[in-house]
Amino acid sequence: MEDTDPLVEIARFLRRLQWAALAVALCWLVWLLSPVLSPFVLGALLGWLGDPLVDRLERAGRSRNTAVLLVFTAMTLFVVLGLVLLVPLIQEQIMTLIDSIPGYQHWIISTAMPWVEMRTGMEITGWLDLNHLIELIRSNWESAGGFASNLLGYMSRSSFALIALAANIALLPVVTFFALRDWDLLVARVASLIPRDHLQTVTRLVTQSSDVLSGFLRGQFLVMLALGVIYAVGLWGVGLDLGILIGIIGGILTFVPYVGPATVLVLGCIAAVVQYGDWQHFLAVLVVFGVGQLVESYWLTPKLVGDRIGLHPVAVIFAVLAGGQLFGFLGMLIALPCAAVVNVLLRYAEERYTHSRLYAGAPSPMIMVGDEPTVPVVASEPRGE
Repeated sequence: MEDTDPLVEIARFLRRLQWAALAVALCWLVWLLSPVLSPFVLGALLGWLGDPLVDRLERAGRSRNTAVLLVFTAMTLFVVLGLVLLVPLIQEQIMTLIDSIPGYQHWIISTAMPWVEMRTGMEITGWLDLNHLIELIRSNWESAGGFASNLLGYMSRSSFALIALAANIALLPVVTFFALRDWDLLVARVASLIPRDHLQTVTRLVTQSSDVLSGFLRGQFLVMLALGVIYAVGLWGVGLDLGILIGIIGGILTFVPYVGPATVLVLGCIAAVVQYGDWQHFLAVLVVFGVGQLVESYWLTPKLVGDRIGLHPVAVIFAVLAGGQLFGFLGMLIALPCAAVVNVLLRYAEERYTHSRLYAGAPSPMIMVGDEPTVPVVASEPRGE
């Protein structure tokens, strides 16, 4: 076997170093532009998710512009309908929460803390002023005047922030529409820039990443929607004043593994104990939680999501938290797409590694005996009797 030319190895190392420097510069640029990239990234994600439906309508005989208009109109109506139904409902639930704070305060001070102190021997009320803490939370909620006024009051402190929010809201439908219309052209343009000797490999990796992520996001969205409805309707049927709010929060947090169900279980049980104080409603909350888990485990997740993203739940949680820490809201948007791409690349790297000489080891030397090559046998040491 001939030795590898050192100049070739140096050139290969320099090319890899250039790609690494380009990746670092790209991450730095995304970090700098993260405050203004959110509507563009979210619009691109929506366009990417809606593109298969546009392509399906095109194959059915409609023009590209007509298909884009139909899909964009359906997405817009869905968002508007959700806002019209959910915003007043959430605001009403938050006002109910504000009115319920004294009851929760009394239950924590008179029931929960003494029970914990009796079981653990810790003096919690001695170093934690719960009255002041709860009053502080209550005063902040009351001064906000509800969810909508809280958001508007926060944004109105800075005229620039208010203008930025309005610009982002106005940009989102524009970016989504053009992403839907020009997605295939954008993909073709990017594909034309890929070096020809790497086109097949890059196409395979991109296709795998797109299939994995699109299936996961669409399925996970349906799971979130279904579980939010199940939990909200179930807890509302039990009679909890905050049942709808708890169900909505649990449905949204289902995106993070184990967090959504744990939130429904903990908040639902606390609400049942504080509001009713009997075991019947506590048991009813457990039944609602159990029904939601059964539906998710045996029907929703296997049918809609499966194991499409191929990431461990802890890795999903880490990806979301790390993305939020590094790039804020933009990082949370791109966390799972980046995690899915990295997972596909790691599988490809594992495939290359297991087929490499580094993994298989150097070939054994051959000795020609007649016309047949044989592997030399090393005699083993004699064993002691």
